[in-house]
Amino acid sequence: MGRSWYRNNLGTLIIAIRKFDIRKRSMASLDLAWLAVFEEVYKSLNVSQAAERLGTTQGAASTALARLRQYFGDPLFIRGPRGVLPTPRADALYPVLREVRAQVESSRASAATFDAASAHRRFTLCMTDISEVVLLPTLMRHLQQTAPGCEIEAERISPESARRLAEGEIDLAVGFMPQLESGFYQRALFSQEFVCIAARDHPRIRGRISKAQYLGEQHLTVQASGTGHHIVDKTLARQKLKRNVKLQVPTFLGVAQIVAETEMIATVPSHFARVMQAREAIQTLALPVPISSYEVKLHWHERYHSDLANTWLRQRVAELMKPAGVATVRRPRAPAARRRA
Repeated sequence: MGRSWYRNNLGTLIIAIRKFDIRKRSMASLDLAWLAVFEEVYKSLNVSQAAERLGTTQGAASTALARLRQYFGDPLFIRGPRGVLPTPRADALYPVLREVRAQVESSRASAATFDAASAHRRFTLCMTDISEVVLLPTLMRHLQQTAPGCEIEAERISPESARRLAEGEIDLAVGFMPQLESGFYQRALFSQEFVCIAARDHPRIRGRISKAQYLGEQHLTVQASGTGHHIVDKTLARQKLKRNVKLQVPTFLGVAQIVAETEMIATVPSHFARVMQAREAIQTLALPVPISSYEVKLHWHERYHSDLANTWLRQRVAELMKPAGVATVRRPRAPAARRRA
């Protein structure tokens, strides 16, 4: 459902709240800050974590929950083995209160501005481990200079990333995520090519690698979401070629060191190879087998397309990551085809 649906049906949503035995209470007595606490506690199932994410104290969060319990005449959350658990009333209230709060915040933000220099905000980004190496150092240096009160929480791309983007638990995603279609905007940052890396003192490889060597040497491969690794596998399969895979790992973080200290080779994105070549004793080689490049993109949900803080952050990321040129922003997919902005 789009933003316009909630705008047109906001009255219906408020009526839905009033059906929860609160007819004698005025909506004006609800503090928006309480709803923020409710939403964060519901998502994290932990009062202290919710308070930390909101930049408040656990005592203040507990006070807000106490007032909400009194307001709705329900415990809302009860103690569980690892935090708190929502009651059936809380489960029913969550989607309604979340959308009401989102609409109020959107209306308030539309006439406001985002001052990065004075803002205190935690942004959550999901990305690949390659982006952690390539993007995060540059981004954090930039924030220290321009937005000292802003924080970054990074997490890995996972099957849950799409849902978490849609629900506002993640602000932006960076990587290769073709599964994000309806409801998501995207902005191309740069084109990523694949290269081969080998130890700088490899006994059989010096400056270039032949097709026979590439297929004969032992390979280290990575199976990580958002990195386009399946492009390599599919390309080789179409050509009826098979690598001699000796080791498979879940992340790129140790790949360069393992390659530098063994005779294994690896096929990796070029940006990663460039950064790692300055840190490890490896050499970068052009692939003897043609493999398609892919675009690393910035993704965000259409619900937050007009959010000023989100807009500021994605502009900063694009400026820091994209080569010279004009960026292309693509709107969420329509049912039939993707439209350009």
